[in-house]
Amino acid sequence: MKTLKFIALSIITLFVMQVVTAQTADEIVGKYIDAIGGKDQISKITSMYTEGSLDVMGGQGTIKHTLLVGKGAKDEIDVQGTSVTMCVTDSAGWTINPMTGNYNAEYMAPEQYKASKDQIYVGGPFADIANNGYKLEMAGQQAIGDLNTNKVIVTSADSIATQYFFDPETGYLVQLIQTSNIGGQSMDITVGFSDYRKTDAGLTIPYKVETNYGGQFFLTEIINKVDINQPVDPTIFVKP
Repeated sequence: MKTLKFIALSIITLFVMQVVTAQTADEIVGKYIDAIGGKDQISKITSMYTEGSLDVMGGQGTIKHTLLVGKGAKDEIDVQGTSVTMCVTDSAGWTINPMTGNYNAEYMAPEQYKASKDQIYVGGPFADIANNGYKLEMAGQQAIGDLNTNKVIVTSADSIATQYFFDPETGYLVQLIQTSNIGGQSMDITVGFSDYRKTDAGLTIPYKVETNYGGQFFLTEIINKVDINQPVDPTIFVKP
């Protein structure tokens, strides 16, 4: 009898833990959405344009990012006279990167596009978790610097898994880690977010973004200009 009672209690405990874990992941993501402005405010954002300075392994440059929500996101980078363009739309992605010998616009590999396509939304995959087929998994806590962050694994409908780390106090996204294929090489891309500030449109964004490409390549972006809900010509996302 005691054995049966123990088994029953174990099953109930396991079930409760699974429910709590799912709720906790949802709550963490919900707190993040609230922290950057809330669903209502985010739904009012139709476009966003930012400019910033860029440090690439000691080389200085600039970066411009244009987002037309649901349609396209485009990064235009200039480092010491070399221009790099990366663009993702609702149907495909393309790049121009002379640093890799790519002087003409080329389509992204399917894996790279799948890993990047949520960039066309404010809040990335968290803009509409359920309707976009994303799954959340609470993965405990992990120390990043002085923070003991909440770790959530997000898996897309294309089976792309990304690790997200959130500040438990502010709710802000601190870091993400995603495995991607770049130039035929698989690597972990780590992106750190800091210096969050509230814009005039009520949206809070990180003004400092640090990207580590598998320990081989490092970028640091500092945003110095933000325009929200300004007209954007959708033709800028068309592959030349």
